[in-house]
Amino acid sequence: MAPLKGKWALVLGASSGHGAATALELARHGMNIFGVHLDTRATLPNAQRVQAQIQDLGCEAIFFNTNAADDQKRQQVLERVRQRLPEGEHVRVLMHSLAFGTLRPYVPPERAQAVTRSQMEMTLDVMAHSLVYWVQDMYYLGLLGPGSKVFAMTSAGSHRVFPDYGPVGAAKAALEYHVKHLAVELARRGIAVNAIQAGVTDTPALRKIPGHERMLEFAAKYNPGGRITTPQDVARAIAALSQDDSPWLTGNVICVDGGEDLVLI
Repeated sequence: MAPLKGKWALVLGASSGHGAATALELARHGMNIFGVHLDTRATLPNAQRVQAQIQDLGCEAIFFNTNAADDQKRQQVLERVRQRLPEGEHVRVLMHSLAFGTLRPYVPPERAQAVTRSQMEMTLDVMAHSLVYWVQDMYYLGLLGPGSKVFAMTSAGSHRVFPDYGPVGAAKAALEYHVKHLAVELARRGIAVNAIQAGVTDTPALRKIPGHERMLEFAAKYNPGGRITTPQDVARAIAALSQDDSPWLTGNVICVDGGEDLVLI
């Protein structure tokens, strides 16, 4: 096990939900955090609160309020990251937790309510394909190297059907394949890539899903662990996995759900 103190993590989606919880948990282990988030004036205080809490833990917190799916903005962020990292040091943890997509049915009774090409493509690009682009840019800039860990947030929606979840479910399925392919290509370079499948968690992203109340009710009633998953459950798992400097655990979908997906129907 390798200590995380003084190392750097880059968290995409750092202002709320799983991203915020993981940034704080890694800071509790002594990691400095680069955080990327996209917030309006109304939600910006969430990001500022997370950043301040990281700093209160004695760690550096450099946050960027920008669109993580924009090529130019990504390159600008990574140039700042490159400038700040000590020479020869890699980002130890990259967490991809972008939850911005369209929740619409494919073939509803009214055509006007169906998901459009642009909505489908945007959802896949933000929630799946952007992982590849961040990893590519970081690797070629020397920001990922032996010992680096890449984590991408997926869900049971990658293989189960929920109402109106089609575009996001397709993105999660694509994300999981990207994880597998990246894991194979990067294995010899000492970089591990895994997907984390959280159980039903009460986050701002979940509350945008139609019928999320029923999902929370089901999870609370039937989860073998007797409760729903929390962002802290996911954060602790990522922190534990990040301390292993071996690249041998790679290419997996790791369920952090108390066994929920085993009983979900």
